Amino acid sequence: MALKIATWNVNSINARLETALSVLKTIDVDVICLQELKCEDAKFPRAAIEDLGFNVETHGQKAYNGVAILSKHRFEEVSRGLPFLEGANDIDEQSRYIEAVIEAPGGPFRVGGLYAPNGNPVATEKFDYKVRWMERLTAHAKRLLKLEESFVLAGDYNIIPRDGDADDPASWVGDALFTPEAKNAYRRLTNLGLVDAFMQTDGRAGQYTFWDYQAGAWRRNHGIRIDFLMCSPQAADRLESVVIHKEARAMEKASDHVPVIAAFGAAR
Repeated sequence: MALKIATWNVNSINARLETALSVLKTIDVDVICLQELKCEDAKFPRAAIEDLGFNVETHGQKAYNGVAILSKHRFEEVSRGLPFLEGANDIDEQSRYIEAVIEAPGGPFRVGGLYAPNGNPVATEKFDYKVRWMERLTAHAKRLLKLEESFVLAGDYNIIPRDGDADDPASWVGDALFTPEAKNAYRRLTNLGLVDAFMQTDGRAGQYTFWDYQAGAWRRNHGIRIDFLMCSPQAADRLESVVIHKEARAMEKASDHVPVIAAFGAAR
């Protein structure tokens, strides 16, 4: 039986709880990484999620950011926060990364859930933070690759990797998501050996995971693809399929993102 791992930016778990619960029931995944919880750990609707059969680990923050991993299998290890670069003397108060080892059928599977910074406007501290944060993610991915195990780094990357990942690429020129720095951050991950699950199994242009609430973007299909599951070579070898659950965007009180679901077979 395949192990189904998903990522979804819920854009405020409590404001959209009924929608989120309905989606979780529909997609029926083993593990899901949630982003943009917009609540502290104590305010996360743990009981409602646990009633669906999930174990819950969160890394929340009041009103902003926040990530969680939900798993129907046992957690072995859990860590919160992205490690800093060696020698750096930084402080990061933003809750954007959580990682766990899942005791899944077929063997342990490491899952990192992330919410990368937006970075707008460009030429501000917000953009510098985005660049530095992605450097930290790349360094952490290097460390994980040395373990030679199945893992995914799943989340909202806030990067549009190629023109085909935007309905109107020209409209994104100058936006932090579409800058050379953002695209290079994505390429550095793939150059390390990580595999974008969607690109391995599908790769078509025009397959989006985000539609803005403004200007009828959903109705007009003016979307972008910014939510990825980046797989280690061992995970990529097990990858069977990827589905973008677009139906979630059409629901009442929908998030502006939709779940992306990858299915992994047994280790070979």
